[in-house]
Amino acid sequence: MTTRTRIAVIGVGNEFRRDDGVGWAVVARLRKRAEDRPLPPGTVLATCDGDPGRLIGLWEDAALAVVVDAAHAHPGRPGRVHRLELDAGRLEQPPTTSSHGLGLGEAVELARVLGRLPSRLVVYAAEGADGSLGTGLSPAVAAVVEPLAVSVEDEIARHRGTPAGRLP
Repeated sequence: MTTRTRIAVIGVGNEFRRDDGVGWAVVARLRKRAEDRPLPPGTVLATCDGDPGRLIGLWEDAALAVVVDAAHAHPGRPGRVHRLELDAGRLEQPPTTSSHGLGLGEAVELARVLGRLPSRLVVYAAEGADGSLGTGLSPAVAAVVEPLAVSVEDEIARHRGTPAGRLP
């Protein structure tokens, strides 16, 4: 059995459907932040349209996968962020749904059946306000991009056992 060390950070969504691009925006912000504060070796930053096969390919064999996605909730509060963690092979079901036809839950279940889940999976789902065609996030969702980038860095630091804010 091999030891998994790779970390995958995956921004899910569509940058041309306004708030659905929040995952992509967080990954872009992490790339920018990494210019001054590099992420640990073996950390991969990726974006994905939410296709279950592509998601599984991106997180397969990862020790930690952090997924950032837009979500819809009823009633919703744009900009509210939910943190979910895979526990014992099952993803907690939040009071939200993915903005994609096939959701993250389906990708997780398929990966579980195929034995291709990461060792640990953390999902940050930001409630959106505008899923219409176009670019740019609504103000409420744009306001959570930086805090989400920091939360992802802190998630990586906790996983590696280093103090938050101290990523090499």
